[in-house]
Amino acid sequence: MSPQPAKYQPAVHRTAVLTAVVALAPIVVGALVTTLNAGMAFRDWPSSDGWFMLAYPWLADLVRGAVDKFVEHGHRLAGVLVGIASIALATVAWRKEPRRWVRLTAAAVLAAVVAQGALGGARVLFDQRGLALLHGTLASLVFSLMAVVALVTSRGWHAAADVRNPEEAGWLKPLAVGCVLAVLLQSIVGGLVRHLGTGLFEHLVFAGVSFASVLLTCLAVRISGLVPLRRAARWMLLVAIVQVLLGGGAWLNKYGFPPAGYVAVHGTTPHIVFRTAHAVVGMLLLMTAVRLTVLVFRLDWLAARLAAGPTIVAAPLPRGANPIGELAEGGAR
Repeated sequence: MSPQPAKYQPAVHRTAVLTAVVALAPIVVGALVTTLNAGMAFRDWPSSDGWFMLAYPWLADLVRGAVDKFVEHGHRLAGVLVGIASIALATVAWRKEPRRWVRLTAAAVLAAVVAQGALGGARVLFDQRGLALLHGTLASLVFSLMAVVALVTSRGWHAAADVRNPEEAGWLKPLAVGCVLAVLLQSIVGGLVRHLGTGLFEHLVFAGVSFASVLLTCLAVRISGLVPLRRAARWMLLVAIVQVLLGGGAWLNKYGFPPAGYVAVHGTTPHIVFRTAHAVVGMLLLMTAVRLTVLVFRLDWLAARLAAGPTIVAAPLPRGANPIGELAEGGAR
């Protein structure tokens, strides 16, 4: 007897999307903290200058011009919001999501958010920039995991897959995985530049490698003819192009361009915006690469299921039902 297909649970999906959107707040503010070198604005944690975190007079810092404390405490408050959203996601998923592996993934998001908060606290207590690098890298991975939960709980995930060339899905897997690894490595090297002030040459080299990997993967998706992957590939390519442009802007506003007489001035608005945006979009690029990879693996798995032939059912399908659609949707379990 074939397993019953998992039904779309709108409450789970909406909570997953909300969690990912809320996570953008600490990501953006955290990148700004690094740009402004405000990571040690407070020497204590989880308190802020001895205040209970939620009782700290946060807005007063802005009034008196303590921008570093305003930004750093804003980062902490944003982290609290993500924690609340992650608790809601794990709770809703555990109550309403029928697929055990999705429930466990939602629980993993909560565990990762807790670990991320503890790591951020350790960075402050030990005043270690290496921990700041690890904190930023983990943030991009946690955000990608949140995006995966939002993807696998979406209505589109439950819909029947349109696999026109199922035999071609498998060869895309190494390209997709390689793209994720290239972007992740580039993100880590970029973190070395931002947090430790080293690895600039390596950052430029891996920027070329990761962009080439994105182009190759998108070209392969185009050639494969797998329509369900094209939108995800286009988004990844678009984000990669924006990331390259922001990287150029960050370079100009950090090192200037003497042949044109352009002198970089640190602390200006363009300098802050370009460096911060470059870090944030780098995390978005990793997320889009992970999302595409998950879709590739799912299509390959569905293709293998479809190639195995229809399963034996206990009763005939209703008139007008699509057996291929039933099987594909059942594979979402």
